[in-house]
Amino acid sequence: MFDWNGSGLIRDAAAEVPALKKRFAGELQVHGSGELAQTLIKNDLIDEYRLLVFPVLIGTGKRLFGSGAVPAAMTLVRSATTRAGVVFSVYRRAGKLRTGSFELPEK
Repeated sequence: MFDWNGSGLIRDAAAEVPALKKRFAGELQVHGSGELAQTLIKNDLIDEYRLLVFPVLIGTGKRLFGSGAVPAAMTLVRSATTRAGVVFSVYRRAGKLRTGSFELPEK
């Protein structure tokens, strides 16, 4: 059906991705599909986020974490900054959202 070896069609990501996650030992990735990412976020199907933040302001645009995002705690796994100032961060799920203070400790 598709030119890329091992590829297949998914018609309902919210219903079919959980089975894919169980079927494949490796990671499943989403590249450049904002609509698919929103569906996965809304259905709490993302275990790890790899985010790139570019040092530019371009005004309004699409939000990655919109109104359908499921609240969840995240742990920063690693972070790096390129010479151009791009920040690359990897976050993994850390269970349910815990609320509290963001106050810095006194020295």
